[in-house]
Amino acid sequence: MGTFKTIPIERVKDISKTEFIEKYHKPQIPVLLEGLTKNWPAYTKWNLEYIQQLAGDQLVPLYNNKPTKGKQNSAVPATEMRLYDYLELLKAGPTDLRIFFYNILDKMPALANDFEYPDIGLKFFKRLPVMFFGGEGSKVLAHYDMDLADLMHFHFHGTKSVTLFSPGQSRYLYKVPFAVHNLETIDMDHPDFEQYPALKNVIGIEVLMNHGDALYMPSGYWHYIKYLNGGFSITLRALPTKPHRLLKTAYNLFFIRHFENLMRKTMGQKWVDYKENRMVRQTNRKFSV
Repeated sequence: MGTFKTIPIERVKDISKTEFIEKYHKPQIPVLLEGLTKNWPAYTKWNLEYIQQLAGDQLVPLYNNKPTKGKQNSAVPATEMRLYDYLELLKAGPTDLRIFFYNILDKMPALANDFEYPDIGLKFFKRLPVMFFGGEGSKVLAHYDMDLADLMHFHFHGTKSVTLFSPGQSRYLYKVPFAVHNLETIDMDHPDFEQYPALKNVIGIEVLMNHGDALYMPSGYWHYIKYLNGGFSITLRALPTKPHRLLKTAYNLFFIRHFENLMRKTMGQKWVDYKENRMVRQTNRKFSV
């Protein structure tokens, strides 16, 4: 067992649009922006109690950290619960249950009055502001977003840890074929370098996010997330405009996702085992010392 090599995220305050575009967006470099939300109503209003008041009676799907098996679709929730009751769980202590990709315009449109799209040079897709909730100790499998958007990720009510990996490190991360995540059996906190030697080459970018912090994650960046206590985040996305990224996005959304679900449905666990074992063998041959 070991730990990844990591470097701290660059943190900046009061950055201009021009500086952000030139130093971070054009070269596709992650950065944590402090103070970007301090003029938002959300900065003072957003906490678990506020969300409970707005939409506590909603029934929400919940996801956990258990690997998907056989014919199970990875998008299927583990259970469902009233939002009010779920947030009570977050207040009470550790839980691995999470809310994933909660579209606030559809589910809680009043929240749209509490934030704004930053004038920072990104062309945000304003139809899809999405929220994520997690309890203390919950983890999000290392992955990158299938639509290859540039992401601005804002955290509220608590603290979370994010480790970023550049797209170029996909070959070291044991990316599962026909998916956008790595092996669910890898312990990202204590990686086994003997079983997965390619991980020795990984260099992560460490990020600690507090209430109101904004994290810029460029297109295709992997992120591994741990909630250090119960809280929630909102992600605003700027969809790709460059032709090669648009083609890759279309391939991900219209082929990979449907092909994977079809193979799981027809072959079940045999398909999962085949593709994962083959990938591990090939990766280990390349990077074994």
